[in-house]
Amino acid sequence: MLDGLTAHDGPSTAHQETLFDVHGPDDEVGYRVPIACQVAGITYRQLDYWARTKLVQPSIRNASGSGSQRLYSFRDILVLKIVKGLLDTGISLQNIRRAVDKLGNLGVDDLAGITLVSDGTTVYECRSSEEVIDLLNGGQGVFGIAVPGLMKELSGTITAFPSERLDEDAPQVDELAERRRQRRIS
Repeated sequence: MLDGLTAHDGPSTAHQETLFDVHGPDDEVGYRVPIACQVAGITYRQLDYWARTKLVQPSIRNASGSGSQRLYSFRDILVLKIVKGLLDTGISLQNIRRAVDKLGNLGVDDLAGITLVSDGTTVYECRSSEEVIDLLNGGQGVFGIAVPGLMKELSGTITAFPSERLDEDAPQVDELAERRRQRRIS
């Protein structure tokens, strides 16, 4: 029997039912190495090295000798893609290991809610425009300013204030200097 199929003319009725069962929320769905490599955009050698050095190990089934197949979960493949992206930005494998360790406890939904930013040296985790965390330096908070958000806020509030056009022919008066001059006179 191969993958639920009998060696003769096709699947038996009992086997056919199990072939087409829909995975429940508690079932683990795994992807073999060739699919994980293709989807993550990495080579087999990278995947094998990362698994052997425990950077990204398959959470469904690890290799257990010659001929065994690793099975990677959706989250595992997402982490593989993150590692590939960080490598592409020039982050060292040592720093990538540290970043992956920090992200280790996050589920797929948690990972989907963050943006990772890198300057080629460190990795920052952004959960919102106000929250930026330096993953590699002990979760140190970093100050961030989201300029598009500021522009939107400013555009909405500034219209409530009076404005004036520049009249190039009118003499330019520094209001603060004028107030100081008036204080000295009084």
